Amino acid sequence: MKYCILVIDGASGWPLPEYGNKSCLELAHTPNLDAMAAEGIIGLVRTVPPGMEPSSACACMSVLGYDPKTYYRGRSAIEAKSIGVSIAEDEVVFRCNLVAVHNGRMWSYSCGHIETEEAHALIAALNEKLGNEMISFYPGVRYRHVCKIKGRVDTLQAICTPPHDIPDKPIADFLPRGPGSELLRDLMERSRAVLKEHPVNMERRARGDIPATMIWLFWGSGRVPEMPPFKQVYGLDAAMTSGVDLLRGLARMAGMEVLEIAGVTDGLDNDYAAQASGALRALETRDLVAIHIEAPDEAAHTGSVEAKVEAIQKVDREVVSRIRSWSSQPLRVLVLPDHATPIEIQTHSDEPVPFVLWGPGFLSNGAKAFTEAEARKTGTFLVEGYNIMGELVRE
Repeated sequence: MKYCILVIDGASGWPLPEYGNKSCLELAHTPNLDAMAAEGIIGLVRTVPPGMEPSSACACMSVLGYDPKTYYRGRSAIEAKSIGVSIAEDEVVFRCNLVAVHNGRMWSYSCGHIETEEAHALIAALNEKLGNEMISFYPGVRYRHVCKIKGRVDTLQAICTPPHDIPDKPIADFLPRGPGSELLRDLMERSRAVLKEHPVNMERRARGDIPATMIWLFWGSGRVPEMPPFKQVYGLDAAMTSGVDLLRGLARMAGMEVLEIAGVTDGLDNDYAAQASGALRALETRDLVAIHIEAPDEAAHTGSVEAKVEAIQKVDREVVSRIRSWSSQPLRVLVLPDHATPIEIQTHSDEPVPFVLWGPGFLSNGAKAFTEAEARKTGTFLVEGYNIMGELVRE
């Protein structure tokens, strides 16, 4: 038996009154997902334990079969793991977004999804001007980077707000506050001068692109607990493909291979067909492959119903169709969003999300489509999300 996990990041959401009270999953044309739902077991799963942050780090840890209450200590350390940044006992790391602020308001949490090459040049400048024995900046993918701070563990007590939670809101109301926050605020403020006249930003402004006007620090974390290898827990050789450092970091923490597939990105420009084909090729020599697709979540963060629906449809057309038609060996599949990202709030929420288990051993429980409403109707509900991996691989 082979196994595939497909995580459609942020695909779940709330009914939209202006669209006939349909969610984006209901608005999307998804014949392949709907066929899986009709043929397999569909239900709801709580991937985010009550009281924990509804982040992809926490939720995807559940999806991979690890209890976030035991192993989750913050997502920045997971992203640091992905890009090879070690964390000592007296060090902490923060997510460091390149953001655009205009007239005191959060204009773009991603600088219009700045390209990775341009972002790396900006991070290098920040390291040169602001870095020292205590402060270091490390480049990631597009707008997502890491800042490591030595000797100031107190900064973990600061109350920080993710920039994607405050679109077009005055940033003064959401700057870091509380113990340790003065250092974070100082770095954020001093980054303005470094970025203002940088050649990358001058070129972006000349092209009409959104410039990076400052950094935004949040999601602080220290060292994370060691997770037992996935193969030790589940007896399977596993690999993952994703366009974001967070999922790559989780894969490395679990001892999974990270697949390098050309064209895989974190946005709507993702090469869905290449990602699916590369993942399925990996199944020829591995027991399980996880496919993580970020695009629906990114679209929801911008508040675009059309882009989110388009991303879901591309996943169905380019990825799910290939998974359903793969016939090399018997295949079991788990498909689900890691968390909901409702258009109305443009950020994550912690309610249960729909899942489908499809393949040998999974018989229909009466659903007709892969939607939140259909999943709710079945009455199937997994309270502890990390148990869903056991459901996928059970004999």
